[in-house]
Amino acid sequence: MNNLLAGLLLIVPLAATGVAQPPQREKPKYEFKKDHDPNGIGKFYMGREIARVMGYQGAGWLERPERVKEEEPAKLIDALGVKEGQVVADVGAGSGYHSFLLAPLVGPTGRVIASDIQQQMLDLITAKAKKLKVTNIQTVKGTATDPKLPAGQVDLILMVDVYHEFEFPFEMTEKLVAALKPGGRLVFVEFRLEDEQVPIKLVHKMSERQVIKEMEPFPELEHTKTVDTLPWQHVIIFTKTEPKKSEPKK
Repeated sequence: MNNLLAGLLLIVPLAATGVAQPPQREKPKYEFKKDHDPNGIGKFYMGREIARVMGYQGAGWLERPERVKEEEPAKLIDALGVKEGQVVADVGAGSGYHSFLLAPLVGPTGRVIASDIQQQMLDLITAKAKKLKVTNIQTVKGTATDPKLPAGQVDLILMVDVYHEFEFPFEMTEKLVAALKPGGRLVFVEFRLEDEQVPIKLVHKMSERQVIKEMEPFPELEHTKTVDTLPWQHVIIFTKTEPKKSEPKK
């Protein structure tokens, strides 16, 4: 009798135990087209062409003095409301422009994880951190499908002008969501496609509607705010909701 009972317990679905289950989502299909924007890779996701990644040779453009006027990054940082002691990830960090703006805010008890797929970019961050004696920035080399962030440990993930370049946006988003703490935020900063006056190549711009559409497969993400106070970009913020416990069967 005891052996039979033990066997039955082994096959009880986890949902009946009250343990929260990971959300089930269908992996969307990517499309490929021969005729496409020359600044894109010919791969499409939910109707949007994925842009080419800017190489490390463009690091100088990321650090251009004009960026302060063109993008007003101080407004972005203020909108994020980063607090001391938090773990913040700068995904697609590039030369670390925003990582170094975030580092003083999280303070010595916090950490900025600068993730990028190009080692040359990470080397630039490491050299700058050493020069400036910044010790709370950790560089991490990600892949096209995984930013290599610690699971469930990140308070905020910031992506500045980078999500539209992800070769595998669905797979990357899965990893980003998994890295967030409950209540953590996923922040997209993208050049506004809705504004023809923004002087950026078409495939490097995204509409708010498109970003929201691409997050629909992730029900644990709630669109909580869009900030439109920046000159060229919008800041689209999602919050990871607390997991809901299944009611045990009676």
